[in-house]
Amino acid sequence: MNAGAGWIAVGRVSRAHGIRGEVAVLPLSEVPGRFEPGARLFVGENGDRTLTVAAARPHQQRVLVRFAEVDDRDAASALTGAYLFVPQGSSPSLPEGSYWPHELEGCQVRTTSGRVLGEIREVVRTPANDVWVTALAGDGELLIPALRDVIASVDLAERLVVVHEIPGITTP
Repeated sequence: MNAGAGWIAVGRVSRAHGIRGEVAVLPLSEVPGRFEPGARLFVGENGDRTLTVAAARPHQQRVLVRFAEVDDRDAASALTGAYLFVPQGSSPSLPEGSYWPHELEGCQVRTTSGRVLGEIREVVRTPANDVWVTALAGDGELLIPALRDVIASVDLAERLVVVHEIPGITTP
């Protein structure tokens, strides 16, 4: 999911939770207070819809969020799969070698020998490291761990990620 210019994805709604309009959000941000009551988040690549956090609480690896504008399960279900954005200026700069998930999604993945593997479809956060889910050029997908020993280079301007040839990782 590539955001329009000037937007940063900070979460993705994974599902509705309960009957009162709560949603489970996979956080894509480590900024404290991102989902605190009163925080404003935007849905859509151009910030088409504004949502105001009414309440939030941690739940497993997710955050259960109730938005002031969402008052029942049907409205919450309609948000399933939606990315939540903030203006780029409201996010801190990342350290060198770190990337926002939305910057990586859609990047082509090649090996150091030039073999095209596919395109990054999703960034999954795990306790150990991020995993870049890559849809293969043919069929299927690869799970590429975001580790220095695996990733050779990332060129966001060219939308290209180069990975080392590693048996069992770069072969389906």
